[in-house]
Amino acid sequence: MAIGYLTIQARTAHDALPLSGAQIWIMDGQEKSIYHLTTDESGETEQIALETLDRSLSLDPDFQGIPYISYHVLAFARGFNSVHISGIPILEGETAIQPIEFVPMLGTQRIPTVTEIQISPPAVSMTGQRHQDIPDTNPQVLRQVVIPNPITVHLGAPNSVSANVQVSFPDYVKNVASSEIYPTWPEASLRANIYAIITFALNRIYTEWYRSRGYSFDITNNTGYDQYFIYGRNIYKSISLIVDEIFNEYVRREGQIAPYFTSFCNGTTATCPGLSQWGTVTLANQGLNPLQILHSYYPKDVEIAETNIVTGVVSSYPGTALKTGSAGLDVQTIQTYLERIRRNYPAIPAITDEAGVFGESTKAAVAKFQSVFNLLSDGIVGKATWYKLSYLYTSVTRLAELDSEGTSLGIGTVPPSSILRLGSSGQDVITLQYLLNVAAEFHSAVPAPSQDGNFGPQTREAVEAFQREEGLVPDGVVGPLTWQALYDTYLGAEDVIPPAPDTGITEYVVRSGDTLWLLAQRFNTTVDAIKKLNGLTGDDLQIGQVLQIPAPESSGGSYFEYIVRSGDTLWLLAQRYGTTVDAILNLNGLPDSNLSIGQILKIPSSGTTPAPYFEYTVRSGDSLWLLARRYGTTVDAIKSLNNLSGDRLSIGQILRIPND
Repeated sequence: MAIGYLTIQARTAHDALPLSGAQIWIMDGQEKSIYHLTTDESGETEQIALETLDRSLSLDPDFQGIPYISYHVLAFARGFNSVHISGIPILEGETAIQPIEFVPMLGTQRIPTVTEIQISPPAVSMTGQRHQDIPDTNPQVLRQVVIPNPITVHLGAPNSVSANVQVSFPDYVKNVASSEIYPTWPEASLRANIYAIITFALNRIYTEWYRSRGYSFDITNNTGYDQYFIYGRNIYKSISLIVDEIFNEYVRREGQIAPYFTSFCNGTTATCPGLSQWGTVTLANQGLNPLQILHSYYPKDVEIAETNIVTGVVSSYPGTALKTGSAGLDVQTIQTYLERIRRNYPAIPAITDEAGVFGESTKAAVAKFQSVFNLLSDGIVGKATWYKLSYLYTSVTRLAELDSEGTSLGIGTVPPSSILRLGSSGQDVITLQYLLNVAAEFHSAVPAPSQDGNFGPQTREAVEAFQREEGLVPDGVVGPLTWQALYDTYLGAEDVIPPAPDTGITEYVVRSGDTLWLLAQRFNTTVDAIKKLNGLTGDDLQIGQVLQIPAPESSGGSYFEYIVRSGDTLWLLAQRYGTTVDAILNLNGLPDSNLSIGQILKIPSSGTTPAPYFEYTVRSGDSLWLLARRYGTTVDAIKSLNNLSGDRLSIGQILRIPND
């Protein structure tokens, strides 16, 4: 019998965190287990061989059945909800790559739930007609062709009450191509179809087809309107390699900028004015190249163009591949990316070359990165590798930044009591926006709002999406139930994010709405300190810019700034930092001891040794583990200092917390 292949990749937080030790069961159509696998340090299983049907069946437009055998996957990872995927198609000679995006269990959750993903047959096998809406003659258009990274996909017809998900643009194209056609087709046929898929999506973006109609998404996954996308499905290595090479190339007419409207259908059970998917196989077998195939269905003057405007990346591809012997700032940039990504993916070897010099150790690190992320493993940084490096660098630094930011904000374990809605502002809104950003890292259906302290339409959209994910009424109002769900999500995420090494400096990727003043407030530092560390002469920031955020520093050795958190009192702060209540009152010109969450205090720093501990009153939701994490100590240290024999705490109990 014919053989195909399958690899599982277990990761979370937009690939920022690989999950080693995840347990994977591969099952046949009767749910009988045939493999039990464990993921390695990169979150990947070994490649396994599976029986399937003859390859020729997927190349025959007249074959009436399904030309492959399907398999099922059940996946478990400690601290995460489980995933069950049904119907993974295995085709002869093809490698199926099944990504599993694990979601952390809630902070209060004890038993994992199971997410069900069903993979249906590809669109090319469907019998229904497609009715892809053609853009208006004079559509609303953007000024430039932009690769949206991520792209927002609506999982249903435009007017349906369905979720939106955000995925990287290359991953979207790989998913659509794997959901539309068969990976066994000739390469020229695959490329022609992928060009049509890329261009169709970019046409929807360029014309703002859905956004201009008031929708909060870019495209749907409904074949009656757009192109097929199955969230959570597998992709194929043959398709993946092509997409990584051409994801920013599209079809346009000579003399025009706009992506051409590349409608398509299978060409057998459904016909349309555009490309015939099965017809591309025939033309490829006749020796036509991808552009010649496209000319067979679209105007003769269509051409392949390229755009280098990719949103959500730190820096654009320099235009020339980097390899052994290359030198300069671009080489230093990718070395920086690799060394940071290596903290999360330790299988990538360390770089020992001089900064900015592409030597053998840089080549080895690049090749391993390429292997881990399904790229051509040649040790050369071309377009595909550059953008994947940039995407991963942004993901890993973003995850580390969110983890450290939670400590700076003093999130704690008890939600605010405020009711927030459109028009609200202030510190609680910043907390809300931070929690939504954490949720967005692990839930593709939740968009990440700007953390500006203003509850605008973007924040409301994120709140409504989160409420739908949690089964709450999606009214966009943040009350007790929504606050608690956000805190449960945050505490669950904290349980699975490995602590970052304490270097005193946080790497931060600038997002929409950020200013130096907001960042200084958020990270308990100053604008001047950020500018000095980054060599900035002005206050302007660029989205995607990477900033080094300094640790809170003293000013002239006399004080440092502190953002008041839930539960703080002047007496507690004086105990913790080795000063007095009067000294804090005098330094800040305070008339009394009342504090507000988010208030910035100057704490005297006289150079004396801080007290060895401070006292803390236990509140609802506290645990020894949470207190140790919050105050940078250990459970054993707290238990030893307080002579505790067990882990149970009582509300109102006074604990001594070590000043480590």
